[in-house]
Amino acid sequence: MVWPALLFLAIFAYIPMYGVIIAFKEYDLFLGITDSPWVGLAHFREFFVDPNFTNVLKNTLAINTLLLFFGFPAPIIFALLLNEIMNKRFKAFVQTISYLPHFVSWVIFGGFIMNVLSPTNGVINILLMKMGIVEQAINFMGEAQYFWFILVIGEMLKGLGWGAIIYIAAISGVDPQLYEAATMDGAGRFQKMWYITLPSILGTVVIMFIFAVSAILSTGFEQILVLQNPLNLETSETLDTYVYKTGLQQMRYSYSTAVGLAKSVVALILLIVANYLSKKITDNSLF
Repeated sequence: MVWPALLFLAIFAYIPMYGVIIAFKEYDLFLGITDSPWVGLAHFREFFVDPNFTNVLKNTLAINTLLLFFGFPAPIIFALLLNEIMNKRFKAFVQTISYLPHFVSWVIFGGFIMNVLSPTNGVINILLMKMGIVEQAINFMGEAQYFWFILVIGEMLKGLGWGAIIYIAAISGVDPQLYEAATMDGAGRFQKMWYITLPSILGTVVIMFIFAVSAILSTGFEQILVLQNPLNLETSETLDTYVYKTGLQQMRYSYSTAVGLAKSVVALILLIVANYLSKKITDNSLF
């Protein structure tokens, strides 16, 4: 039963690794990978001196740092609160509703965000003006300074329920006798969450945190591409969208591969460092 999964990984994950060598070549579509001339680290040097490098790296780190601080704890808190709902039907209803945004494509979800934030008939602007907070409608999607927060909030709303699944599964494995003993000792709900539930799922939290740290340079490009426009490009251009545009739109395959490879190397280093620190501090790690 494992063979189909191994075959899938071999075809789509390991065999394509051969193509990484075009990062060190001046790839020519007609010459192919083998006959394209070697250029060594030229593409890497070109990226590091690119005028866009600083801005692209800043946006990528800023968005992922915000997601790490706000987006990472959100599913944990949601799972803890969901676990406290006693009514099973209501709990199942809330859980189902929270999953739904995950199955909606970013094209649709991004369109929903833009409609809600529209300066003409968006709900947010209407509420702000009705409450007297602003006098004129704000063009949220046209102001670069709002983009990071719009994206982070959108990511949190879309992935909240789906991200909580693994924590809900971990919580379901906690021994009920621990809660019963805590109740007999007079512990309240918050105390049981803090002293029983959280320590019991700490291993899962740590593993997910290691993955989140290693992916700090990967924002994904679907959601950003949907919300990106010329007015917010200053804060919306990230490594993933930069690679997409240079690789596919400009057909600079070698250069975009070099950028992607550099990002992957940094991600591997971050994974090893985060795993090492986690093992030292919490005694939980991937390897």
